[in-house]
Amino acid sequence: MPPSADHDPDADWSLPGWLYTDPEYYAVEMARVIRPSWQIVCHQNDLAEPGAFHTLDYLGESVIAVRGDDGVIRAFANVCRHRAMRLVEGPSGCAKKLVCPYHAWTYETDGRLTGVPMRRDYPALDLAENGLARVDLEIWRGFVFVRLVGDGPSVAEMMAPYDAQIAPYRFEEMQTLSPVRLRDHAVNWKNVGDNYSDNLHIPVAHDGLTRLFGKSYAIEAAPWVDKMSGRLVDRPSENPWERFYQTHLPPVPHLPEANQRLWLYFKLWPNMAFDLYADQIDFMQWLPTSPTTCVLREMAFALPDDRREMKLVRYANWRINRVVNAEDTWLIERVQQGMASPSYTAGPIGQSEVCLRSFARKIRERIPEARLHRAPAAGWSKFPSRLREGLGEGMNAGAGDIKPLPQPSLGSDVPPAHPRQRGALSTPNSQAGGEQQ
Repeated sequence: MPPSADHDPDADWSLPGWLYTDPEYYAVEMARVIRPSWQIVCHQNDLAEPGAFHTLDYLGESVIAVRGDDGVIRAFANVCRHRAMRLVEGPSGCAKKLVCPYHAWTYETDGRLTGVPMRRDYPALDLAENGLARVDLEIWRGFVFVRLVGDGPSVAEMMAPYDAQIAPYRFEEMQTLSPVRLRDHAVNWKNVGDNYSDNLHIPVAHDGLTRLFGKSYAIEAAPWVDKMSGRLVDRPSENPWERFYQTHLPPVPHLPEANQRLWLYFKLWPNMAFDLYADQIDFMQWLPTSPTTCVLREMAFALPDDRREMKLVRYANWRINRVVNAEDTWLIERVQQGMASPSYTAGPIGQSEVCLRSFARKIRERIPEARLHRAPAAGWSKFPSRLREGLGEGMNAGAGDIKPLPQPSLGSDVPPAHPRQRGALSTPNSQAGGEQQ
């Protein structure tokens, strides 16, 4: 049977290996995928009082989320408008005003510039036009997200298919259980996400999860979110921490019975994930730092619960997942090494690997060159017409069955390498986003 007109000829193939190592592709991917995407900063309860702030550093940018004296949370570039000095240091803090440590220019917590030493020495300076540059901000169920550029779907829109499932967990009331933890990984950021949504490796590489879930592990893919889940089995595990968790997990009154022993995982496009347990909520994002490195940024949240068994169960949870994380780290580091081999182009994807298929499709939509199974000639991002002329070097097949790949169209619907979109950094006078109650 011939394929349908809307069939993607690359749907059965993984993203090719060169996308995990190539510096030129990395630059394009940062501009078209990461910069326009939402990134979590913290929980609103971490910004409980006026002047409380949290920062997020990525892609050479530093963003500060701060609660104003009026109670509103806003986000700004952590950059003084005078000489580009960073205003605040560290992941969090509290300040009545944001004072530049270089020349003492002073900003209010709502971004307004109100203090300039030797003000009369700057005849062209308009205070109202030189407030801190705004950054898009969204608060979804208590979690604070920022976006450098873009006008795509909100976090609420992305999570809409699962909103009813998440509602019982009372995200808005969560308190931080542990401070932000950063872990460097010698892998491309996509390898972390690929592994997170990969269901087939669970019974092969994670004995602990297999003992906990049995055969209940399941995955599904919505347009912007992957969902994974596993239900704790009643058979006691041979591992002491797993058995302790199974045996002593106390009832959680605010959750439905079906969720008491359910582990839920949600991966948000393109590089964030929530792990939902009855006892706590873990958050992880994988921020690119180079073509072959990234940093894992992790946080844990929970509702206040002073029960001794709950505290012990949360520790057991950490012990279990510490082992899982070590196993995954070993796997993705070796996958990253394999991606650098000229022997690897792209691998086949099974029909059951719905999450990997969904991610690859969105990458190809944003970067048509990602369809090429081998890297095009250097400079392709500056001269995309070369691909239209059929000069690309990609192959739509594995070794032994090589077929030329139809060259992708690079029309006006494809953004430039460094797009300027609605919602980009702007001053407080802009009508773009940047504040939430």
